[in-house]
Amino acid sequence: MSLIRRTKHAVYDVKYHIVWVPKYRKKILAGEVAEYARQVFLRIAREYEWQIEEMSVQKDPVHLFIHTPPKYSPTRVVQSMKSISAREIFEKYPQLSKRLWAGEFWGAGYFVRSVGDEVTAEVIRKYIQYQEEERDESQILLWD
Repeated sequence: MSLIRRTKHAVYDVKYHIVWVPKYRKKILAGEVAEYARQVFLRIAREYEWQIEEMSVQKDPVHLFIHTPPKYSPTRVVQSMKSISAREIFEKYPQLSKRLWAGEFWGAGYFVRSVGDEVTAEVIRKYIQYQEEERDESQILLWD
């Protein structure tokens, strides 16, 4: 279900599926460490006013389905999540640094895909084409 959000100057519905892995694809996210990572991700999201709709912290990958205000790029979301969580996980579990030779917790890369609910690429194309054909107030109904 799509939920339109508002800020002082924007109305938006921005969602991403983001995936990243620990450095060297080490399978270090298990048990207590995985649970602590989940807590850290939820706290970071609250601090930035992001909403995590779904999250999976597995031994290797982390998957987030996250809603963000448009002022945050996907790169900013990933950088914040990875840098803050790495620092806090290393502080709580310093023994993990022995398993990660370079002292970095997360791998450099990530996957991101923008996500829509009922608003698919085809719906957007038709909406934009409709704007050229019809210029009346009924267009607003497509978004409610």
